[in-house]
Amino acid sequence: MNEDVQDDPAHSMHAYERGIEKLREVRDIYVAIRPEIQGDAFWRHHHSVAPGLQEYIEALSFAHFLGHGTLVTFNEVQAALSDDHDVPYFPLPKEDYLLGLSDLTGELMRFAISGISRKGGHARAVRVCNFVRDCKSDFDRFTPFVKGLRKKQVVTNQSLEKIENAVYAIVVRTSEYDLPTEILDDIIIQSMTNYAYKEKRRNRDVGNDDEHEYDY
Repeated sequence: MNEDVQDDPAHSMHAYERGIEKLREVRDIYVAIRPEIQGDAFWRHHHSVAPGLQEYIEALSFAHFLGHGTLVTFNEVQAALSDDHDVPYFPLPKEDYLLGLSDLTGELMRFAISGISRKGGHARAVRVCNFVRDCKSDFDRFTPFVKGLRKKQVVTNQSLEKIENAVYAIVVRTSEYDLPTEILDDIIIQSMTNYAYKEKRRNRDVGNDDEHEYDY
């Protein structure tokens, strides 16, 4: 879905609709296996079902954000996993809901940074940054109670830092100039190009450090 998104709200809504359409195909898989995961059988198979379920929730929450700008609720996810009579295919575990949402922040980081140099991209990045910061704050409260969430929150914090660094770079560079918007856009593009180069070089250096970590 990230590839379908542009800065125009109409494009975001188009990406949202396409995402929901694709997710219906995934839901059909749950419909097909519904007889095998009814009642207690769901918990017997939960270990196998959970990874795919969390990925589904991540994708659904990203599509929901594109369409509404908000975090999808537990009840909305359960409704998406229910039949036309509002009967759930299986009970949605709260830990899977939270773990799936925690993965959303990585998608939002890519969403914010990939378009930050385009018109309106900076404002969008600021909104996403605030949203991810709120998500991290809320999810941190659940880390003692949900296995695996603490590890995912480390990744969430990394994603937040990348968005904050990108936004900060733009704010600092643009505050130095009193120029027409189109010229400022060129400065933003150049700034983000330099930022991307530094990130790539830093990641490469980290990789080299890892390779030599056990060279004594």
